[in-house]
Amino acid sequence: MSNRDYYEVLGVSQSVSDQEIKSAYRKLAVKYHPDKNPGNKDAEEKFKEAAEAYSVLSDPQKRAQYDRFGHTNGNFQSAGFDPSIFSEFGDIFGDLFGFGDVFGGTGRRRSAGQQGADLRYNLELSFMEAAFGSKTKIKVPRMETCQACGGGGASPGTAPSTCPTCSGHGQVRYQQGFFSISRTCGHCQGTGRIIRTPCKECRGEGRVQRERVLELKIPAGVDNGQRMRIQGEGEAGVHGGPPGDLDVVFFVKEHEFFERQQNNILCTIPISFTQAALGDEITVPALEGEEKLRIPEGTQSGKVFCLKGKGLASPTGRGRGDQYVRVNVVTPTRLSRDQKRLLEQFAETSEVDNRPLEKRILQKVKDIFA
Repeated sequence: MSNRDYYEVLGVSQSVSDQEIKSAYRKLAVKYHPDKNPGNKDAEEKFKEAAEAYSVLSDPQKRAQYDRFGHTNGNFQSAGFDPSIFSEFGDIFGDLFGFGDVFGGTGRRRSAGQQGADLRYNLELSFMEAAFGSKTKIKVPRMETCQACGGGGASPGTAPSTCPTCSGHGQVRYQQGFFSISRTCGHCQGTGRIIRTPCKECRGEGRVQRERVLELKIPAGVDNGQRMRIQGEGEAGVHGGPPGDLDVVFFVKEHEFFERQQNNILCTIPISFTQAALGDEITVPALEGEEKLRIPEGTQSGKVFCLKGKGLASPTGRGRGDQYVRVNVVTPTRLSRDQKRLLEQFAETSEVDNRPLEKRILQKVKDIFA
């Protein structure tokens, strides 16, 4: 048991937060840990002292009692050093040293089976394939479970033997001073097994490279950059571990006529001067064929009309976007003599103010001298 002030042991003031106490202890644990100072009794004692201080100051009730009474009347004198307090420090030592089992406690232990890697597949779609959805087949190269050995890695007719170093546990325990440490067995790499006769097909790995053909049903309305996750279609796991997943990422080509804006589509339609002036009903291309659009008289170039519900479906199946139609009034060229004469007659009956800026300036001058 240390008679030094616990705050002094950790090198902090009495007003520090719980997180600062933990941080200070971590630094001392790294510095004086017996595993880093083998045979150093002084370091071992300082490590014990720091652990004792942390065990008190990290507990709000014990800390309040210690702040009030100190060592003398706080029932800390008889406590001594108890290695069992380290059962609370699994997160500290696990993060610092990667130990699976510290001081005989129940820490994290490496699993023999490892999950297979996730895979990514880039799938290019036409605009219409993305708009309406489609079915397609893709070929995915990946590691699959070896059929010859069933993924065990041993040659058919043989079986892996128990690792003699760790007795099949996958971890080896070392005793140092007053505590023990468990580490991954270096002989079997944590699997607990030794393959004496490797499978010739997979050379003991339990997996082989294969090309998997998958049929995908692509939902209508998918957009560029969106992805579809297929569980269990990644690479096979190692030593019985679960398989990874497959992410299919969509890349949608642009359309020559429609422009996509989320679930809406936009297109531009040319109309004549007379259609814009007199109004008309026109036919416009749409995703599912053609749609009628009424152009009111006096329509200006650049006017945008909306066809409700004629856009793209949502990939979630909730609702559908709209189609926006922008009209572009085309000025006629190469007019005949009769057409020119008619337009000149029309011009004589029309007055268009094409000098608004000049008129505003003249009006301001008049206002000044008025």
